[in-house]
Amino acid sequence: MIERIHLKLVKAVQEHGSLTAAAKELFVTQSALSHTVRKLEDNLGTKIWLREGRNLRLTQAGNYLINIANRVLPLLEHAEDKLKQISHGERGTLRIGMECHPCYQWLLKIVSPFLHSWPDVDVDVKQKFQFGGVGALLDYEIDLLVTPDPFYKAGLSFEPVFDYEQVLVLPKDHTLAKRKYLQAADLRDLTLLTYPVATDRLDIYTQFLNPAGVNPKKHKTSETTEIMLQMVACNRGVAAMPRWLAEEYSQKLPLSVLRLGRAGIAKQIFLGTRTNDGEIQYLDAFVEMARNYKLSSK
Repeated sequence: MIERIHLKLVKAVQEHGSLTAAAKELFVTQSALSHTVRKLEDNLGTKIWLREGRNLRLTQAGNYLINIANRVLPLLEHAEDKLKQISHGERGTLRIGMECHPCYQWLLKIVSPFLHSWPDVDVDVKQKFQFGGVGALLDYEIDLLVTPDPFYKAGLSFEPVFDYEQVLVLPKDHTLAKRKYLQAADLRDLTLLTYPVATDRLDIYTQFLNPAGVNPKKHKTSETTEIMLQMVACNRGVAAMPRWLAEEYSQKLPLSVLRLGRAGIAKQIFLGTRTNDGEIQYLDAFVEMARNYKLSSK
């Protein structure tokens, strides 16, 4: 029988690289850990690791157990946390996952009033997930996913809470700055700055450049909006982002904001939740605040 300790053991060895380090992490002796491993392998009838010098290499069975551990352990931890909170009369923590880099500034505008309205609830934000945002939501790593690209799946619900337009930001004195809108060919000789996201998930590519068969001269990435737009202001490139965020920064920096194509690129921010979490009051309250902020900000 596979028990929780077995999953924690496999995960610890994979993360720390040796039985010695894993034993220290789990507060057990190395001999006890080795005995547990041998017993598990005997019960399963297969090896979990193969020793290569001082290193341990996972077998096919070991890799399968790692995948199970990465999915099951967060779910068990989540269940324990919730039960402890219930027993202590606490509200808990709202764990928010972000799949939208520029949405972070939007999120801050919701988090502030939420924390004031729910003093017993903490907020934790994650931007990196082992299995992607939807996987993190399904595996209980997070409670709510902020994304511009909903993925509809059984057990999940995605609600649009904010409309926006994707635009291009250029230096104020750029030769294209006086245009009413841009064509894809206009970017052929430019350096495009984006967040570090795969191009097949960037709207500037999927909805604007790729359909026209155009690539920018260069493509560079930046983790932070502030640095990216400072680079644009200093004529180091152009950047694609939501209009509301671009116009906010254009009041501080010498920037111009232009539509992408005659019709523009319309987008929405969605909040994804698990359908079986419908009775969590503070989660519902956060979604409601996000919906109301969208209406009041138009």
